[in-house]
Amino acid sequence: MKYENPIIPGFYPDPSICRVGKDYYLVTSTFQYFPGVPVFHSTDLINWDQIGHCLTRHSQLSLDNAWSSGGIYAPTIRYHDGIFYMVTTNVSNGGNFYVHTDNPAGKWSEPIWINQGGIDPSLLLDDGKVFFLSTTSDGAKIPGINLSEIDIETGKRLTEVKFIWAGSGGRHPEAPHLYKIKDYYYLMIAEGGTEYGHMVTIARSKSLWGTFESCPRNPILTHRNSGFSLISGTGHADMVEDTSGNWWMVFLAFRTAGGDYHHLGRETFLAPVEWNEEGWPVVNRNGTSQLTMESNRINIKQILVKGFEDNFEHSILNYQWNFIRNPYENMYSLTEKKGYLRLYGSEKNLNDVDSPTFVGKRQQHFNCNITALMDFSPDNKNEEAGLTVFMNEKHHYEIAVIGDALGRKIILRRTIGKLSAIVSENIIGQGKVILEVSADKNEYHFKYDIGDGMHKVIGDGETKYLSSEVAGGFTGVYIGLYATGNGMKNSVPADFDYFLYRI
Repeated sequence: MKYENPIIPGFYPDPSICRVGKDYYLVTSTFQYFPGVPVFHSTDLINWDQIGHCLTRHSQLSLDNAWSSGGIYAPTIRYHDGIFYMVTTNVSNGGNFYVHTDNPAGKWSEPIWINQGGIDPSLLLDDGKVFFLSTTSDGAKIPGINLSEIDIETGKRLTEVKFIWAGSGGRHPEAPHLYKIKDYYYLMIAEGGTEYGHMVTIARSKSLWGTFESCPRNPILTHRNSGFSLISGTGHADMVEDTSGNWWMVFLAFRTAGGDYHHLGRETFLAPVEWNEEGWPVVNRNGTSQLTMESNRINIKQILVKGFEDNFEHSILNYQWNFIRNPYENMYSLTEKKGYLRLYGSEKNLNDVDSPTFVGKRQQHFNCNITALMDFSPDNKNEEAGLTVFMNEKHHYEIAVIGDALGRKIILRRTIGKLSAIVSENIIGQGKVILEVSADKNEYHFKYDIGDGMHKVIGDGETKYLSSEVAGGFTGVYIGLYATGNGMKNSVPADFDYFLYRI
């Protein structure tokens, strides 16, 4: 049967996977967004449901002063003897740590910190011992992968840190995962940087401390020679064996929009793995991937993501919503006005490296339509609320309602680097407003409806200026609801009745 890549679309990069019986669990990185590290569950590898987050408390995840694309880097999930472990790096506050739980859909422990530098940590639990991998620290004479043994109860290192592999020659050797398969320890990493030259390479040794022999067919997965193809940047992978003894690889890649840029972020893909006669893994026969994959291992229908709807009828937010950094919780309410999400604008706005009043959902499709019904009557010209298409503090678009001496205005603002301007505005009367964004590969189209059923176009913005190639960083576009007082607190809240995301 066929299945479609990405298996988890939108900004869900650096996937790591483990299997427990018939159940698969997968985590991805989250950078400056909160809660951190979403947890997904599947029984067939192609249909995934989010069941929670690993990092849901400030005590687990401090994003104070985290720069855009700072915060949480690549996680690894592993399972042993009834316990799940998730290990990751907070590059902005603290370094490498892990949390654990016996229920991945429930609460995870407080962090246990590890005195070993670098990023992209991973664990191997082998023969009653636990081994910790990470990259070498910045400034190392030879970039590569470090290994030590740790006490899993305390995180204390039980051995000195040993350098075990420099990779196959590509820049930025990172994303290490160590597997014990038959007589060998296999060390799989990413090289080339997480852009168009990204690749997966592998080595093996009969001792986990090395010396590691590089696979003669490296890289085992890459699209670096594919030009600006529909799929680029393949790398940062993890492998898992299914219940039938077949092997699979999850990895990140991104879909280009206009041939030379991408704005949805790095996404989670899946490819089959076979082992050749020499004992090396072969990914999808030729070391590349496709958007539509055919595999005789798949015998169940894939249910593609169709959309998302939230009427804000519950007392907690859906798992798909995120905040920018640690939220100021008194700025949000799902209970003060039943059936509404209430946002109180603070002094912070979307340009600040802080936590403005914002709840956002990843854009997961090039072609999509988003509508939100907002009730907001600002008292002065500083007060603002609306819908944002947000890449980072320097690259975002808003359709919003602001105060005006004549009543209320609806505006379209574009912020691109140091250039920020209201490019269109209209005076509107009182009452609820439907805000709308329609997206295709090349543009966002902004519209509004003041209750007369007429969807008035107010302007557009190019997707390219919200891409990683222009905006920089490792994240992807969010569609967010927000409120701000632009230097002061709002005197009135913004109430959102619903949010609809359709493809």
